[in-house]
Amino acid sequence: MIRRIIFILILTLVTTACGAAAPAATEAPATEAAATEAPAATELPAQPLLAEASQTLEPAQTFTPAPTHLPLSTPTETQLPPLELPTEAVNAPAKMVWDGTPTYLGDSTPGYSFRVTYDPDLWAVTSDQFGFPALGHRNIEYCVIAVTSGRGMPTNITVEHDVLFIDKVSFDVGIAYENGARKFVTYTGGDGTVITGFEVSFQDQVDTCLADAVTVLSTLQSVPVSQATPQP
Repeated sequence: MIRRIIFILILTLVTTACGAAAPAATEAPATEAAATEAPAATELPAQPLLAEASQTLEPAQTFTPAPTHLPLSTPTETQLPPLELPTEAVNAPAKMVWDGTPTYLGDSTPGYSFRVTYDPDLWAVTSDQFGFPALGHRNIEYCVIAVTSGRGMPTNITVEHDVLFIDKVSFDVGIAYENGARKFVTYTGGDGTVITGFEVSFQDQVDTCLADAVTVLSTLQSVPVSQATPQP
């Protein structure tokens, strides 16, 4: 009986000891988890701090100098003096002639000159600014009929073309415009024997100058060089 009681006491002590040890074993992982999770709670967020720092810093400002606008210089065209005309001859004939060499020799019959007839009260034979023979208007300064040939035009010049037929004479008419205003007019043509070119330049009284010039050019004819009137 005593042995049974002693056995029951020993069994009770063993059972009690095993029951107390079990909770300790189950609580140990919680302690370790707490130990491993603690550093995570103490870490400082690096990215938010950088973001806050970038918000507090103002972007660097660069100084760009304002462009300096200089006034554009507009080139002014130097006006040449009017042509010097010879004094009108006393008791001059009603009509006089101007003979010259055609400017398109390759298209003209060799041995011929052009001839135009003019009123000496309105026109005088002279030389243009380049030294070539020309007719200068006595009543309209800068109204000049000069010989010319085909050439290139500046980019600011536009040309309109027309055709002029007068009896046996035909001309290709080129009206040159600069900024919408007539600058000069060219007349290229002849009577079939001579082909030559003329340029009529002007500044004032444009319509009158052109009308008087066409009156002269409409008399164009070809004459043998042996009959051409020498010009002073």
